[in-house]
Amino acid sequence: MSIRSLCATLVSFARPARKAMTIVATSVALAACNVALPGGGSGGDGRGGSGPTKVALLVPLGSAQATDATLARSLENAARLAAADLGQGVVTLTVYPTQGTPGGASAAASRAVAEGAQVILGPLYADNAAAAGVAVSGSGVPVLSFSNNTSIAGGNVWVLGNTFENTARRVLRYAASQGRNRVLVTHSSDANGQIANAAVVSAAAGSGAQITGSVPYEFSQAGISAAVPGIVSQARSTSSNAIFLTGTPTGDLPVMAQLLSESGITGDAFRFLGLTRWDIPAETLQQPGLQGGYFALPDPGPLAQFRSRYVGAYGSEPHPLANLAYDGMAAIGAISRRGGTVGRTSLTSSAGFAGTGGVFRLRGDGTVDRALAVAQIVNRQIQVVSPAPKSFGGAGS
Repeated sequence: MSIRSLCATLVSFARPARKAMTIVATSVALAACNVALPGGGSGGDGRGGSGPTKVALLVPLGSAQATDATLARSLENAARLAAADLGQGVVTLTVYPTQGTPGGASAAASRAVAEGAQVILGPLYADNAAAAGVAVSGSGVPVLSFSNNTSIAGGNVWVLGNTFENTARRVLRYAASQGRNRVLVTHSSDANGQIANAAVVSAAAGSGAQITGSVPYEFSQAGISAAVPGIVSQARSTSSNAIFLTGTPTGDLPVMAQLLSESGITGDAFRFLGLTRWDIPAETLQQPGLQGGYFALPDPGPLAQFRSRYVGAYGSEPHPLANLAYDGMAAIGAISRRGGTVGRTSLTSSAGFAGTGGVFRLRGDGTVDRALAVAQIVNRQIQVVSPAPKSFGGAGS
C-alpha cells in the first residue's frame, strides 16, 4: 500500500465494508503525510469568549470522491439539527470545506480559528483530522473529529467515532461475566487485522478475560480454510472457551464462522465474540455459525429517535456517520449552556454527555468511551442481553 493510500483511508465503525476499517498509522507513515503525531494529555484547553460558542464544522465538500458530497451534507444537516435543538444563543455554526485532503483540512482549520472559532467539529478522515489539529495546535481550540482512528487521538484532537478498543472492552467484560473468560483471537494478517487484534488484546486488561493467543490468517477464502485447523487446535490446547472473530460481515466473518462451526468450534464449549456490528447487514443474523454469539451495538432507542427526527426534518435517511456530528454538537452545547468554555477540562468530564447512541465521554488521551449494549443472536434474531448503561461507572463503562 502506498503512503498516499494509507493517508487517505477512512476509518469508520459505522460502515460495515472492510475498506472502511482502520489502517495502521505509524510514525513513519504520518511523517510521510506531513502530519505530526499527536501529543498526550495536553492541548485543546479552550478559547473563551462572550455570547454563543462559535463552532466550525469541517466537512469534505469539494472532495474528489463523489460520495463525499452526500456525506458532507448529512453531517451538516445533523449538526444543524442539534444546534436547533439547543435553542437560540447557545452556539453558532459555520461550515468550512476541506476537499477531503490533509492540506484542505489544515487550511480550513486555520481559517476557522482566524475567524474566531472556539471549537472545531470534524473533519472526517483520520489524516485530515491530524492535519487540522497540527494547524491549530497553538490556539487552544479543540478538534472533535469524526474519525475512530486512535492513532491520531491526543493533544488537541479527539475522536468521536466508536473505537475497536471500546467495543472489545464492552464485549470482553460481558463475556467474562458469563464465564467466557479464556479468549482466542482470530484476525487477518493484513494491516486491518493487525490493528483489530491489537485493540482486542489491549482491551482485555481489566476486563476479567484472558487472551489465550492470537491466530492470523490470509484475507481470502483459501487463507481462512488453511488457518482453521490451527485455530481449532490452539482453541482446544489452550482451554479457550470463547473465540473473538475480528472479521466483518461483508468480508471474512461469514466464512470463518462457518468453517469453525463445521470443525466443532461452536455450541456450549465455545462462544463467538464480535468486533463489528453483526446486525448490519441484517442477513448476517441468518448465519448458522454465529448463533449464540455476542456483539456490541449502540443503544437502539436514542439512535432510532435521531433517525426519525432527521427524516422528519430533511426527508431522507441520515448517513450512518451523521450521528457523530449531532453528538459533537450536543456535547458542545451542553458545556455552552452551563456557561463553560469548551476545552479539555469541560470535554473530559467523567459524567460524559447524552448522545444519539447513548451516553459517551471523551478521555484525556483523545479517545472516546461509548456506553454500548451487548446483543446475542438467538434463533436468527437480536436479543439484547446487557442493555447499554445510562451512565458511566457500570458494567458497560
